[in-house]
Amino acid sequence: MTQAKLEPALLAPVDEIEAFMAAELDRAAPAAPLGDAMRHASLDGGKRLRPLLCWHTAAAIGGNPHACLPPAAALEFVHAFSLVHDDLPAMDDDDLRRGKPTLHIHAGEDIAILAGDALLSLAYDTITHRVDDPHTAVALVRELAAGTAGMIDGQTYDIRPDLDAGLPADATDADRLERIHRCKTGALLRAACRMGAIAAEADTSLVDAAGRFGDQLGLMFQAVDDLIDVEQPPETAGKQTGKDQHAGKLTYPAVHGIDATRRIIADLEAAALAELDRFDRPAALRSLVAYMARRDR
Repeated sequence: MTQAKLEPALLAPVDEIEAFMAAELDRAAPAAPLGDAMRHASLDGGKRLRPLLCWHTAAAIGGNPHACLPPAAALEFVHAFSLVHDDLPAMDDDDLRRGKPTLHIHAGEDIAILAGDALLSLAYDTITHRVDDPHTAVALVRELAAGTAGMIDGQTYDIRPDLDAGLPADATDADRLERIHRCKTGALLRAACRMGAIAAEADTSLVDAAGRFGDQLGLMFQAVDDLIDVEQPPETAGKQTGKDQHAGKLTYPAVHGIDATRRIIADLEAAALAELDRFDRPAALRSLVAYMARRDR
């Protein structure tokens, strides 16, 4: 698999997004050590894929991507909250994130839990304070809430794959795997794309197309992530690898094998790209898909 890199033009919005996030953290003015922990979790590295998807989806539809700053920041605050809690000893018990100590190692488990809670609250506060049109703000909050709830459902199924709620009696491990990742990873990526379309004032059909694009992208992203866990060393991945295999978790390589996982990734990439045919200027999103299909961290 040839490694893709994000082109500078795709990354151009990151500085503006991160400046907006920093301003929102300053506005919230959490006291130390909580504020320091929130900054460590949300500003200290990261690919910013969710805010970039939000931004570039708006641009692909022909909207003003600067209108995406509040939802883009909110998405990254939710993502940071999820990583902080996912890394905790009661969950995945990781001590490395983005090549640096996880927050509970850096600041203590108690502060890490509180920082995650505060980042989740700040996400919704950011939208309601920074989006002027009340109808747009409500629509964005609803999408973020649905994405966050779906992600939490997926994390529940990830730690309890034996739960059969919503699955047929003859469900296979492949069925359970897809359910986990349509929620755990896919829900927030889907929300990012739909929120970009909503911020761009797209019609319902384009918002739905953005959501379908995000659905395919979410499954592809997780399949790639599972390959990284099997094939890459921690110094490349920026986090501990091999843990899912040792824990016996349902992953794409464990359920389908490595070669079949690569074929699944190619099929999902093609399905995601097909949804972009409806957009006016999809070049940036196409490049993002290529990067996400071939990343090694």
